Amino acid sequence: MAEVGFYHLTRSTLEQALPALLGRTLDAGHRAVVRCGDEGRVKWLDDALWRATDPVWLPHGTRALGHESWQPIWLTAGEDVPNGATFLFLIDGMSADGMGDFERVFDLFDGHDENAVAAARQRWKACREAGHTLTYWQQQAKGWTRR
Repeated sequence: MAEVGFYHLTRSTLEQALPALLGRTLDAGHRAVVRCGDEGRVKWLDDALWRATDPVWLPHGTRALGHESWQPIWLTAGEDVPNGATFLFLIDGMSADGMGDFERVFDLFDGHDENAVAAARQRWKACREAGHTLTYWQQQAKGWTRR
């Protein structure tokens, strides 16, 4: 079973928070897949990661760029994991079959959106029923606090 962390964004946007989490993933020697809601969001995130300043550089790819197996971070709107990733990042309220294939799963959601919070609660319940190890992280003035 995977360790599934729910990341309640209250102080920053996804565009601000995700690069730091991905940077830590790479620093720890892991590869990641980021599952987006649709191809438009894949394009948006691709652009956002090229503009990220902390960390300065996040090597990543999409189906449009190719070289799937070479990409340390793979952005997708599908279920594909062509880079051998062990970490899965879920955005846009995405859920995933096969979470147990990953070491860690990061579920990031907007704490200012009541619908996103309600949907995250439902995903939490489903993950708990599936037997995953769950953690809940909430943004604080500096960093994250595990609750």
